[in-house]
Amino acid sequence: MQIPDTLIERMRTARRVAVLTGAGVSAESGVPTFRDAQTGLWARYDPAELASPDAFRANPKLVWQWYAYRRALVEAAAPNPGHLALADLERRIEDFTLITQNVDGLHRRAGSQNVVELHGNLFRYRCFHCAAPVELTIAPQDAPPPCPQCGGLVRPDVVWFGEWLPSQAWQTAVAAAERCELFLCIGTSGVVRPAADLPLIARSSGAYAVEINIAPGALDDRLDLHLYAPSGQLLPALMTAAFGDAAR
Repeated sequence: MQIPDTLIERMRTARRVAVLTGAGVSAESGVPTFRDAQTGLWARYDPAELASPDAFRANPKLVWQWYAYRRALVEAAAPNPGHLALADLERRIEDFTLITQNVDGLHRRAGSQNVVELHGNLFRYRCFHCAAPVELTIAPQDAPPPCPQCGGLVRPDVVWFGEWLPSQAWQTAVAAAERCELFLCIGTSGVVRPAADLPLIARSSGAYAVEINIAPGALDDRLDLHLYAPSGQLLPALMTAAFGDAAR
């Protein structure tokens, strides 16, 4: 698709860039989105009914096994060209923050450094009872292990329904949105708040706010520019247009 010259120039000259990524970016690596239909054993479960504190209290073994299944899906995936383009962009920008709603760690695997994980990470763990972080070299598959500090059950360090975002991650994300010159909103529906507020915060603070998605969403007509294409195609093309053959 044709990339507007305005975006190319802003990409080339921006010193402060913030990016928000959602499930659409990971979907291009073959990671099912949270709301995709489940397969096999998990087809009869609603993910929203498994991702909550109440579900863990009621059946910690079931919830733990579901997250083990999700981790296996992610481990079989690899960063796609969109992930790699964002890692490349970070190396070129003086002040760059990558904010993600994804919990799969693919941005870090692609080489991104300054990553704010709003919803946590599938491969980190903490105690359900005392909230202490727990290191697991090899996570058991069948049931959550006990916390070494208090004996409570270990859970994935992700944000469940009914829980607040990590305060430090949110504050860092808001600060990045408020100070950036260019904000890219990529592969997100724009309906999950408060993350969906970030591009609007950026725009109201003076940034040029761009949506990149495969189809219109809740942010349609609310930002400065909307580009509808897979991020794995558009982001490498944008890097080449802005930085030429040096894009890597």
